[in-house]
Amino acid sequence: QLQLVESGGGFVQPGGSLRLSCQASGFRLDNYAMGWFRQAPGKEREFVAAISWAGGSTYYADSVKGRFTISRDNTKNTGNLQMNSLSPEDTAVYYCAARDSPILSESWYYTPRRYAYWGQGTQVTVSS
Repeated sequence: QLQLVESGGGFVQPGGSLRLSCQASGFRLDNYAMGWFRQAPGKEREFVAAISWAGGSTYYADSVKGRFTISRDNTKNTGNLQMNSLSPEDTAVYYCAARDSPILSESWYYTPRRYAYWGQGTQVTVSS
Protein backbone atom coordinates (compact mmCIF):
# COMPACT_ATOMS: atom_id res chain seq x y z
CA GLN A 1 0.00 0.00 0.00
CA LEU A 2 1.44 3.34 -1.06
CA GLN A 3 1.49 5.72 1.85
CA LEU A 4 2.94 9.07 2.88
CA VAL A 5 3.07 9.98 6.55
CA GLU A 6 3.94 13.44 7.79
CA SER A 7 5.39 14.19 11.19
CA GLY A 8 6.99 17.07 13.04
CA GLY A 9 4.08 19.46 13.29
CA GLY A 10 3.19 21.18 16.53
CA PHE A 11 2.85 24.44 18.36
CA VAL A 12 5.55 27.08 18.11
CA GLN A 13 5.88 30.74 18.99
CA PRO A 14 6.41 33.38 16.29
CA GLY A 15 10.00 33.38 15.12
CA GLY A 16 10.43 29.74 15.97
CA SER A 17 11.28 26.76 13.80
CA LEU A 18 9.86 23.36 12.97
CA ARG A 19 11.06 20.55 10.77
CA LEU A 20 8.45 18.47 8.99
CA SER A 21 9.20 15.03 7.66
CA CYS A 22 7.38 12.89 5.14
CA GLN A 23 8.02 9.16 5.23
CA ALA A 24 7.03 7.07 2.23
CA SER A 25 6.14 3.42 2.50
CA GLY A 26 5.06 0.86 -0.07
CA PHE A 27 7.02 2.57 -2.83
CA ARG A 28 10.35 4.19 -3.52
CA LEU A 29 10.47 7.97 -3.71
CA ASP A 30 13.48 7.97 -6.00
CA ASN A 31 11.54 8.73 -9.16
CA TYR A 32 8.89 10.93 -7.60
CA ALA A 33 8.70 14.68 -7.42
CA MET A 34 7.66 15.81 -3.97
CA GLY A 35 5.70 18.78 -2.81
CA TRP A 36 4.49 20.39 0.38
CA PHE A 37 1.15 22.14 0.53
CA ARG A 38 -0.80 23.70 3.35
CA GLN A 39 -4.38 24.51 4.11
CA ALA A 40 -5.61 26.96 6.69
CA PRO A 41 -9.22 26.93 7.96
CA GLY A 42 -11.57 28.38 5.39
CA LYS A 43 -8.89 28.61 2.73
CA GLU A 44 -7.91 26.56 -0.27
CA ARG A 45 -4.93 24.28 -0.23
CA GLU A 46 -1.89 26.23 -1.34
CA PHE A 47 1.53 25.38 -2.63
CA VAL A 48 4.45 25.76 -0.23
CA ALA A 49 7.50 24.07 -1.76
CA ALA A 50 8.49 21.31 -4.15
CA ILE A 51 11.58 19.36 -5.11
CA SER A 52 12.46 17.36 -8.19
CA TRP A 53 12.96 13.62 -7.97
CA ALA A 54 16.74 13.88 -7.69
CA GLY A 55 16.69 16.99 -5.54
CA GLY A 56 18.41 19.14 -8.12
CA SER A 57 15.58 21.64 -8.46
CA THR A 58 13.56 23.29 -5.73
CA TYR A 59 10.60 25.64 -5.88
CA TYR A 60 9.04 27.85 -3.23
CA ALA A 61 5.99 29.99 -2.76
CA ASP A 62 6.93 33.65 -2.43
CA SER A 63 5.47 33.69 1.07
CA VAL A 64 8.02 31.16 2.36
CA LYS A 65 11.04 31.89 0.21
CA GLY A 66 14.10 32.47 2.35
CA ARG A 67 12.45 30.96 5.42
CA PHE A 68 11.62 27.40 4.38
CA THR A 69 13.92 24.79 2.89
CA ILE A 70 12.75 21.62 1.20
CA SER A 71 15.02 18.61 0.98
CA ARG A 72 14.87 14.88 0.42
CA ASP A 73 16.84 11.79 1.27
CA ASN A 74 16.03 9.10 -1.24
CA THR A 75 18.16 6.58 0.67
CA LYS A 76 15.79 6.96 3.62
CA ASN A 77 12.69 7.38 1.46
CA THR A 78 11.89 10.68 3.15
CA GLY A 79 11.28 14.30 2.38
CA ASN A 80 11.70 17.22 4.74
CA LEU A 81 10.58 20.79 5.14
CA GLN A 82 12.64 22.99 7.43
CA MET A 83 10.59 25.98 8.50
CA ASN A 84 12.29 28.97 10.13
CA SER A 85 11.09 32.39 11.22
CA LEU A 86 7.56 31.12 11.52
CA SER A 87 4.70 33.57 11.78
CA PRO A 88 1.02 33.15 12.67
CA GLU A 89 0.25 33.31 8.93
CA ASP A 90 2.01 29.97 8.57
CA THR A 91 -0.58 28.26 10.74
CA ALA A 92 -2.18 25.47 8.71
CA VAL A 93 -2.33 21.76 8.14
CA TYR A 94 0.72 20.80 6.10
CA TYR A 95 0.57 17.99 3.56
CA CYS A 96 3.28 16.25 1.65
CA ALA A 97 2.55 14.89 -1.81
CA ALA A 98 4.32 12.86 -4.45
CA ARG A 99 4.02 12.56 -8.19
CA ASP A 100 5.28 9.56 -10.13
CA SER A 101 4.94 10.84 -13.66
CA PRO A 102 7.27 13.15 -15.56
CA ILE A 103 6.88 16.84 -14.81
CA LEU A 104 6.16 18.44 -18.16
CA SER A 105 5.85 21.99 -16.90
CA GLU A 106 7.21 23.83 -13.88
CA SER A 107 3.64 24.85 -13.05
CA TRP A 108 2.83 21.23 -12.31
CA TYR A 109 4.95 21.46 -9.17
CA TYR A 110 2.62 24.15 -7.87
CA THR A 111 -0.64 22.40 -8.71
CA PRO A 112 -2.22 20.05 -6.15
CA ARG A 113 -4.15 18.03 -8.73
CA ARG A 114 -0.89 17.04 -10.40
CA TYR A 115 0.09 14.99 -7.36
CA ALA A 116 -1.26 11.46 -7.09
CA TYR A 117 -0.25 10.60 -3.52
CA TRP A 118 -0.93 12.57 -0.37
CA GLY A 119 -0.23 12.25 3.32
CA GLN A 120 -2.84 12.79 6.01
CA GLY A 121 -1.42 16.13 7.06
CA THR A 122 0.22 17.51 10.17
CA GLN A 123 -0.95 20.57 12.08
CA VAL A 124 1.37 23.54 12.48
CA THR A 125 0.23 26.28 14.84
CA VAL A 126 2.21 29.47 15.29
CA SER A 127 0.99 31.63 18.13
CA SER A 128 2.23 33.62 21.07
